[in-house]
Amino acid sequence: MNKKEIAKILRDYHWMINEIARQRRMMNEVNQSITGQYGIEGSLPHGKNGKSDPVAQEAIRREKKSKWIEKLERQVLYVQERIYIITNEREKAVLECLLDGMSIRAIARHMGFSDSHIYEIRDRIVGHFVDFGDNGDFADKLPSNKSVC
Repeated sequence: MNKKEIAKILRDYHWMINEIARQRRMMNEVNQSITGQYGIEGSLPHGKNGKSDPVAQEAIRREKKSKWIEKLERQVLYVQERIYIITNEREKAVLECLLDGMSIRAIARHMGFSDSHIYEIRDRIVGHFVDFGDNGDFADKLPSNKSVC
């Protein structure tokens, strides 16, 4: 992922978590509007325009929704798998605020910094995520805790 995509994921993380939870609840509910018709309406012929089968249409809609949810989950996991690489205390605080859904301006007020300083910290966080890469090669770039004698 590039820096712009990662910054967008950090900005959207909070609502993505909420949306994943909401969609999972919705997917588990039975949609009553797709039940069959009863009485005379149920025995009448239906047109063949592809829209006459509400169950099939609902299945298609749910399949598309399922793929969208999987995309959101991949983006959320991308961040979650990299949180531990942020070791600077200020960067940790800004990251946590971003993940909690706070805006840059709100974080700046909360921490007593300028908006531009928070953007710089956020950009460093994004840079760490980019350096980490998709295959976890960031560990080679971390300073070791070994003391030199």
